[in-house]
Amino acid sequence: MKSVAKKETTNKRRLITRDDILDIYQKWRQRGLPFLLSKLNINANSRTKSAFDNSAEGRANWWMVPKVRRRWNEMITGDPTLIYESYVYQHYLNNRNDLKMLSVGSGVCSHELNFAKQGIFKEVICVDMAENLLQKASKTAHKEDLSAMQFVSESIYNLEFEKNRFDVILFHASLHHFPDIDHFLKEIIGPWLKPNGYIIINEYVGANRMQYPRHQITAINEGLQLIPDHLKIRQYSNLIKKQFRGPGWIRMIVADPSECVDSESILPVLRTKFKVLEEKPYGGNLLMSILKDIAHHFTDEEDQIAQDTLRQLFDFEDLYLKKYPSDFLFGIYQKTED
Repeated sequence: MKSVAKKETTNKRRLITRDDILDIYQKWRQRGLPFLLSKLNINANSRTKSAFDNSAEGRANWWMVPKVRRRWNEMITGDPTLIYESYVYQHYLNNRNDLKMLSVGSGVCSHELNFAKQGIFKEVICVDMAENLLQKASKTAHKEDLSAMQFVSESIYNLEFEKNRFDVILFHASLHHFPDIDHFLKEIIGPWLKPNGYIIINEYVGANRMQYPRHQITAINEGLQLIPDHLKIRQYSNLIKKQFRGPGWIRMIVADPSECVDSESILPVLRTKFKVLEEKPYGGNLLMSILKDIAHHFTDEEDQIAQDTLRQLFDFEDLYLKKYPSDFLFGIYQKTED
């Protein structure tokens, strides 16, 4: 793994690309001028917070495609209808009770709500800087009488928990936002986890700042060629997505200084500091970038052309994954030392 990480860090940085200009246009159409102006804030934390506020609303990304989500389930749990929260309960938490969970960067808390519904948690603490998202989750928890749920709108660095407090610490699409993963997991997160407790991740673990290697960009563009033009019209525009060039380093930092800042270190650190119980890669190297801005064309499961195209894209990414490590991974790790 160390050799892979070293190779990835040598990827040539793309400072700015044509995709950056298109992304700015898409953001303007989708979220308006005030959002774009928020990116001019000199405070890095403010830019990060603006990225999270309502960040998933109205966007055409791969996670909105039902068959993509079922693909994830099958690759993670072995069953396209079984979500990973239920899988974790069945294999690791069954017949236990009064457990305590910490979720870092929980957003709207959909996964944490699923865990709380299992009835085995005494405490599920959700931490996120986006207060508006936590407020939505709080309303849902109150409506469903999930009294174990707690919501904290704060930076995790400003919080203190007693040693060995949590049975489970969850990172769902959040760990890749933290710098210096080694220090973060060892010095901050590790002490809060009980001996034999679990760290659960569902994460992007690919190249820092999404500075993909050349072979990956080439494959993404080959995948785009499999899609008919009428399914490549970008959301909020009449532009056809003909080519992918990748995000530029400058835009990544301006848009969200925390995005994929040290993602390449996640697996090497977890594998060194904790016992690996299981790792389930589920791709995304090609599909995430191919479907960005055009995913809305593939949500109608009655559209045979779209669904046949999606199947071709799945097969194409599967071939790619036979040669290269996955950019996304579900993993369960255990603390073995106090």
